[in-house]
Amino acid sequence: MDGVLLLNKPKGMTSHDCVAKVRRLLGVKKAGHTGTLDPNVSGVLPICLGKATRIAEFLTGTTKTYEGKVTLGAATTTEDADGDIIAARPVDRPIARAEIEAVFDSLTGEIEQTPPMYSAVKVGGKKLYEYARAGIEVERPTRRVTIYELELLDEREQFFGETVSFRFRVTCSKGTYVRTLAVMIGERLGYPAHMSDLIRTASGPFRLEDCVTFEDVERRAADGTADALLIPIERALFHLPKYEINDKVAEKVKNGALLRLPAFLEKLDGPVVLVSPEREALALYVKHPARPGLMKPLKVFR
Repeated sequence: MDGVLLLNKPKGMTSHDCVAKVRRLLGVKKAGHTGTLDPNVSGVLPICLGKATRIAEFLTGTTKTYEGKVTLGAATTTEDADGDIIAARPVDRPIARAEIEAVFDSLTGEIEQTPPMYSAVKVGGKKLYEYARAGIEVERPTRRVTIYELELLDEREQFFGETVSFRFRVTCSKGTYVRTLAVMIGERLGYPAHMSDLIRTASGPFRLEDCVTFEDVERRAADGTADALLIPIERALFHLPKYEINDKVAEKVKNGALLRLPAFLEKLDGPVVLVSPEREALALYVKHPARPGLMKPLKVFR
């Protein structure tokens, strides 16, 4: 089984557990996801199976879209609803919609984030959450991420109450911590905050409405039609340029041969997908770094 399974990840499972369950249900040896979702986050989790594991790196750098909820009035150790409260301050004034939207505007574009202590970022060879569980605070590297769009999904004009919650949608770059974004929103509104709900609705070109559940996988595995759930490699790589070759050249490609670089690909910065006349993805090729006018194989699939 070679292709990408779009799983609607349920809450309560790690991404690693989801991959292990898919591997078990479908009886495949090679499987891997294209970007971790926290256990308490649901939504789009692309899982590469078989030969498609070789394209995982070309799917992880795509943009992500989430819908979540910010709750003002309390901050937690994990920056989400699962952590212990470390700061609390009742919301003591009405908050206008325009104020929230102004904060959203200020956080749109390239911003700096410091990953939360409860995250999988490695420092000194250990994951931050390992330090956090041991009660050790370490210096964390600041990273630059891009918020492409940040939209308020609540229609209220005024927000009242000792705790205030509102929903939002964000489209962001790889590496963005939406938990940390929720905290930043609270800080700019003047209150401790945490992310109280989150679902990933898109990962690059893959949408939540195209995903399947574990129940779907179990049913298809039982009746022998699980292949129909997989997105073929060529479709998963549709965001990359394509170059169709004939059968004679295809045989060379399968053996990893160098090829002449077509004129229309001379400005190519990344990989190109070589496809057969039947539109099957055969390989990924890139410009040869030392031999102008030629391209060399990066990944050969067939």
